Amino acid sequence: MTTAPLIKVEGLTKRFGGLVAVEDLSFDVESGEILALIGPNGAGKTTTFNLIAGVLVPSAGHIALDGQRIDGMPVHRIAGLGMMRTFQHNMPFAGMSLTANVLIGSHRKLRASVLDILAGRSFVRDEETQARQRAGELIDFVGLNAYRGADVTTLSFGEGRLLEIARALAGSPRVILLDEPAAGLTTAEISRLSAMIRRIAADGVSVLLVEHDMHFLLPLAHRVVVLNFGRKIAEGGSRDIVRDPAVKEAYLGEAAGALREGAPDA
Repeated sequence: MTTAPLIKVEGLTKRFGGLVAVEDLSFDVESGEILALIGPNGAGKTTTFNLIAGVLVPSAGHIALDGQRIDGMPVHRIAGLGMMRTFQHNMPFAGMSLTANVLIGSHRKLRASVLDILAGRSFVRDEETQARQRAGELIDFVGLNAYRGADVTTLSFGEGRLLEIARALAGSPRVILLDEPAAGLTTAEISRLSAMIRRIAADGVSVLLVEHDMHFLLPLAHRVVVLNFGRKIAEGGSRDIVRDPAVKEAYLGEAAGALREGAPDA
């Protein structure tokens, strides 16, 4: 017996006036799978992310999370179902420590209301203690333990990327969407990021990511979906993708070379 995919995208289309940014796009993501979306600039990758995360409403098509339709659903409700994301640009809460920033990501798991807090109910303190402990574990997981009490403005861009991942994980997601997570990272940080993503997937969390660094992405992804001008032109394992004629044509010049060089060894 086969299990249904955790995410199912069918016939997804997004129009901005006369511009079709995504057209008739379909793919699945299984539980614990690392699926990459790649394509030239303007291929529709980020638009697809925004549609899945609820930032944009599809012009046509369906998106389901564990069998439940989420297309057109508000962002906070989609997050409540267990879908978290990071962005191309870091979005920290300035003036707050790393721990406080990560704690914000755990809001969907907390049961305490304002009235519970004002009434001083005992479970509120226990819940906060557990959330702080989890935040500390995630800060250590992404390698930022030395900055635990620091203001987020003191972080480098690459360190900020890792903080984004820790905050997303604080909500115990079933799916995490990573938008160019390796951007701005050092070689050592990229190596650590790869190990982190593999551990996240091994825990059963689905990972959907957009990334331009093929050396990082191709050995990591279980499957790759290639977009060009908003349409899917190829789908499969990394070795198959880099040999696909349509993919080679879409990735002209240096990008095609990066695809070849980033492919896992046969």
